Amino acid sequence: MRTTAGPVARRLRDGLVLRTAGPADLDQIGALLTARGTAADAIDHALVMADPEAGWSSCAVVVDGDRVVSTVTLLDETLVLSGLPIPAGQVELVATDRGYEGRGLVRGLMTWAHDRSATLGHLAQVMLGIPYFYRQFGYSYAIPIRRARPVAGRPPAGTGPHEIRTAQAADIPAMAALNDREQAGAMLHMPHSAACWRWLVARGGTTQWLVERAGVPVATGRTTPPAEGVVLGEIAATDPPAAYALLHHATDLAGERGALVVDRPGTVAGRALDPYLGPPPARAEQYYIRVPDPVALLDHLRPVLSARLRASDLAGASGEVIISFFRSHVRFRYAEGDAGPMTAGGVLQAPGAAGGAGVAPDLIGALLFGPHGIAGLTLVHPDAYPGPNHELMETLFPPVDADLLTFYLP
Repeated sequence: MRTTAGPVARRLRDGLVLRTAGPADLDQIGALLTARGTAADAIDHALVMADPEAGWSSCAVVVDGDRVVSTVTLLDETLVLSGLPIPAGQVELVATDRGYEGRGLVRGLMTWAHDRSATLGHLAQVMLGIPYFYRQFGYSYAIPIRRARPVAGRPPAGTGPHEIRTAQAADIPAMAALNDREQAGAMLHMPHSAACWRWLVARGGTTQWLVERAGVPVATGRTTPPAEGVVLGEIAATDPPAAYALLHHATDLAGERGALVVDRPGTVAGRALDPYLGPPPARAEQYYIRVPDPVALLDHLRPVLSARLRASDLAGASGEVIISFFRSHVRFRYAEGDAGPMTAGGVLQAPGAAGGAGVAPDLIGALLFGPHGIAGLTLVHPDAYPGPNHELMETLFPPVDADLLTFYLP
């Protein structure tokens, strides 16, 4: 468990105060989340606040006197890139009273969340969010969201009887192990934290399922309530029959409305279910990423960068890497497959002339975590280019495939 940040209180305009939330705020925050979202959001918030690994230090409010008028919660997460853990934060449960919109309250709360995130040692933030809105706070779109596809066929029943039941807290280790196995093939993944697993089995906004065969866990997934339209996601299975059993269960729950399945390409479940799913919607959906300090993140990623060099034709080469973010830049030496410590620098408007690459600040998340790599970004963004050492840059920053598990289903 990471060190928690202490309480804060800051006066805003018009007598409003931004502060860390406390138990006395629970009912008002719940009412606000229900009014601006759903009753399930209030239940989720209460679960997070009651958890010893999150608690009240993870939530902030803006109050007008004794009235809570805006709130935000920051979750503690871990991204894993090529086996390297990266401490990260996830902003959730954001809501503002309609009568207080347009007064910069969310901006203040996002600043609180980012300050807390820095105190916790997070090197990035990742989140789901409404279109465009969070780009105002330093986020950019970077990682594709696995899309929900309609069920277009019914797979065979499979071999052996399967028991499908609602998962309990005692099933968390089995479900985590099933998902770890499926996520192992993705270069970037984000598993559920231990705390998040506890919330998932206790919340009512989705139902966590466990499939057993002869008493052995063979698949897991979760669904949204039938009244909202069944979406089956986070499917992890040991073999195709186990995945088929879960799909049968979801389609039975959905009835005539039909179910949607969040695709998980490259996994056992993804390959098994692909022939029975229709085409995804023709629109882009992506996770937001924020990288507050690119130099700190790149320094943390030195083991990954070194491993990429050692696995390439440049394993015995040496030289200097320069990456300009235009208003600032970073440089580091490399030799014999080892990426040396990062050195931060100032404005560098023409990095190509210095033998370096250029990457706009809002593309850093896409460069490090996205599916295009530097080569792909170069094709669509004039302010992303590898410079004269394109082979080196393409080695260091290849396309990244991702499998992220978040509190809410995308």
